[in-house]
Amino acid sequence: MNNPMTKYKSDFLNILDERGFIHQCSDFDALDTKLCKGVQSAYIGYDPTGPSLHVGHLYTIMMLHWFQRAGHRPISLMGGGTALIPDPTLKDKTRPLLGPEDINANIESIKSVFSNFITYDDSATGAIMVNNYDWLSGLDYIGMLRDVGVHFTVNRMLTFDSVKSRLDRELPMTFIEFNYMILQGYDFVELNRRYGTILQMGGSDQWGNIINGLELGRKMDQVQLYALTAPLLTTASGAKMGKTEGGAVWLNADMTSPYDYYQYWRNVEDSDVAQLLKVFTLLPMDEIKKLEALEGADINEAKKVLAFEATKLCHGEAAANDAQTTAQKTFEQGSVGDDLPSITVEAARLEAGISVLDLFVETALASSKGEAKRLIKGGGARINDVKIEDMELSVSSADLTDEGYIKLSAGKKKHALVRVG
Repeated sequence: MNNPMTKYKSDFLNILDERGFIHQCSDFDALDTKLCKGVQSAYIGYDPTGPSLHVGHLYTIMMLHWFQRAGHRPISLMGGGTALIPDPTLKDKTRPLLGPEDINANIESIKSVFSNFITYDDSATGAIMVNNYDWLSGLDYIGMLRDVGVHFTVNRMLTFDSVKSRLDRELPMTFIEFNYMILQGYDFVELNRRYGTILQMGGSDQWGNIINGLELGRKMDQVQLYALTAPLLTTASGAKMGKTEGGAVWLNADMTSPYDYYQYWRNVEDSDVAQLLKVFTLLPMDEIKKLEALEGADINEAKKVLAFEATKLCHGEAAANDAQTTAQKTFEQGSVGDDLPSITVEAARLEAGISVLDLFVETALASSKGEAKRLIKGGGARINDVKIEDMELSVSSADLTDEGYIKLSAGKKKHALVRVG
């Protein structure tokens, strides 16, 4: 039974409201009422343009998680069909075309991550993963134009930010990109026909595309569909969530290790911790409020909780424990942990001596020799915790510690080990 102080009748909307997920909804009252009438189905679409999703996608994946926890059925839609054509993004260039083999390989790689956040089974609330290639590939062009295209006006399509910004800058937009929003809108209609799906969710930048599908369902099938979006999530400094100097923070462990994933959350800005605890962990709100009240140096304790809980959710408790132990050994005890990133070099090569600049690049502590030089010049490069002064330094087997490794550090937070193989 809902608390009389809550804003909505449905558990799902109350959870999202309390945790800061809600930005816009096509009809709050009607959706709220519908969610109180038995198990409902909602979906979010993901284009498999790479082998892994990243932390930016995790924001909406958590919406699916809470939808299922509230007693409903989430659907993760893989855009195997729409990924065959580029979407009209706000970027200057058209996205490269991918082949079916690449897309299918990406979907298989992505699948493994979703099961960490939502449960796929045959129960009434069991999650479903579907691929829009299953229905888009069977559409004939003339039929698509007559049945679906007739409901879209070019006038309105030209007002979409993704289209307008490209045209305003006199940048080319291909006809295939222009068709993307039609296919995306049709997904909503098809999912409603197949699974009774009433709700599409996504980030605020997807509002126009979701409304397209909602209106298409009304025009084609006379059904009431709903749209719900989350606000754009940025850090306190204005950076896009899930991006670092080294690139995206991936959800697949083979692309971002559990340790690096842990460190990403451990190093967020102080002012972001409370919001990130609400969005990216499953901790109860009363516990989050206690952590939110911490001030000064104590905020680091909240960051450790955030890093552990977020890593546990994505990679499992064992990986979170390993990452936490490595971080404690590295940063609090002055030693190293088993989970610290490392590379292996041949004994003969190390015996002959390796440029420290090469090692910084090979361990990914620097993206280039130029960056490594700047790091040394700025006093941020260390070998075995000793500041490096000489850019021409050659590292050899004489630098191995008694434990059999060489520790390289870039600043206070990035470390890697060089071992002999």
